[in-house]
Amino acid sequence: SIFSFGHHRLSAEEVMQWSQSLEKLLASQSGQGAFREFLKSEFSEENIEFWLACEDYKKTKSDHLQDKAEKIYEEFVQIDAAKQINIDYHTRKATAKKAQDPTFTSFDEAQKTVYVLMERDSYPRFLKSEAYLNLLNKLQVNSVK
Repeated sequence: SIFSFGHHRLSAEEVMQWSQSLEKLLASQSGQGAFREFLKSEFSEENIEFWLACEDYKKTKSDHLQDKAEKIYEEFVQIDAAKQINIDYHTRKATAKKAQDPTFTSFDEAQKTVYVLMERDSYPRFLKSEAYLNLLNKLQVNSVK
């Protein structure tokens, strides 16, 4: 099953917290995993992959920024990217420009756009999904014992 996340024991309480906000969900390693699996089923996992890549990018040492910025741009931002994210023309253009002379904030605007998209669109569907509800149910049943 998609919910055997390494050695981390999930509690019903933690899984219920995921429903408070997308931020709470993404702050949890297991939450990320569950949401990613769900997005895969909706063919939109590029959104969370891009978001995670941006989080990682912000922690990059400055001498590696150029390399990482290029990778992120080629993988997610450019028009025919393999995992092209759904951002508007203006944001794509602005991000392309910033990626050429990268700073830690080069992808912030695009990341925010993708976050809002997930928050409005996929996240509410995730909370109603069978996968999420089954997981919650299973954990609640187990905690009663």
